[in-house]
Amino acid sequence: MKSACQLISNTHYVHRGLIVFTLLTVAALQPAAGQSLTVRDLGTLPGGNISQGVGINERGQVVGYSYDARGDQHASLFENGVVTDLHTLPGGETLSAAYGINNRGQAAGYSFNSSGYPRATLFEKGVVIDLGTLPGGDNSAANAINDRGQVIGWSFNASRASQAFLFENGVMTNLGTLPGGYYSAANWINERGQVVGWSTESDNNEHAFLFEKGVMTNLGTLPGGNSSAAFGINNRGQVVGWSSTASGNQHAFLFEKGVMIDLGTLPGGTNSAAYGINERGQVVGSSNTASGWQQHAFLFEKGVMTDLGTLPGDNQSIAQGINNRGQVAGYSAPDSSVWHAVLWTRER
Repeated sequence: MKSACQLISNTHYVHRGLIVFTLLTVAALQPAAGQSLTVRDLGTLPGGNISQGVGINERGQVVGYSYDARGDQHASLFENGVVTDLHTLPGGETLSAAYGINNRGQAAGYSFNSSGYPRATLFEKGVVIDLGTLPGGDNSAANAINDRGQVIGWSFNASRASQAFLFENGVMTNLGTLPGGYYSAANWINERGQVVGWSTESDNNEHAFLFEKGVMTNLGTLPGGNSSAAFGINNRGQVVGWSSTASGNQHAFLFEKGVMIDLGTLPGGTNSAAYGINERGQVVGSSNTASGWQQHAFLFEKGVMTDLGTLPGDNQSIAQGINNRGQVAGYSAPDSSVWHAVLWTRER
């Protein structure tokens, strides 16, 4: 059985895959010509030393979390050089995070409640709203929200198994699992209401899924792989995520028109994952490098995977989301413990 702490900590850290149970083309791996990249530290709440940027909307608003002066982790909004505390549920523990934000400024994530359980949460106009759980469940978390206000994520059911959910019009609906599966989680939703995530199957391996019109479809894996997970989908129906490979490594993929394409890794790397895609088909994520363990944020477009680099003095970074203006949200660090939320802006 997966604990709530495992589900939350693994959802949006490095591989961002809930319980990371960890062709056709391979990317060229050189920087794109004529492209300049700038990276900006988005800072922290006053007195804090750690922050992460996860979701970004078309207005350039970034959400994630930051530690404050007390060392508490709070959901945060990063905008125009200001970090705003989105707070926690009333009476709850001092722990929350926001993972997605729509163009109306509504943010979705989680907050612990007064009973010490994480709950899927909507942050809106200074109010923190508990979205509840599936029947019989006590833990939940939201991962994304679209402009229609539809929220997706995961919740425990009465058997304490995580299940993908869709929340709309005040009702949380269980999206179920792939045939024979026990666990699932929803990671992203587009404006058409298409949902992607992962689900186990009868063999206990996780597979990326697309949920549309009441049907959950298995997107499969890269050739030779046995597990996968999807983390982003644009309005064109292009899906990104990661899949295991025949070599046992994990590679970022792009799924479109029924085909899963291996996006490869940065030079010298062996593992990668894709977390976001915009309407232009630009993909962001992270890949290890020739060092073996250091993760670097990447941008993949037109067959080229570009290393987005880090803040000055840092040695690792992760890109989590990209808007249609090409702004990329993520985080950068000198080691694996002191992350700072960042925004990459691409200029030509």
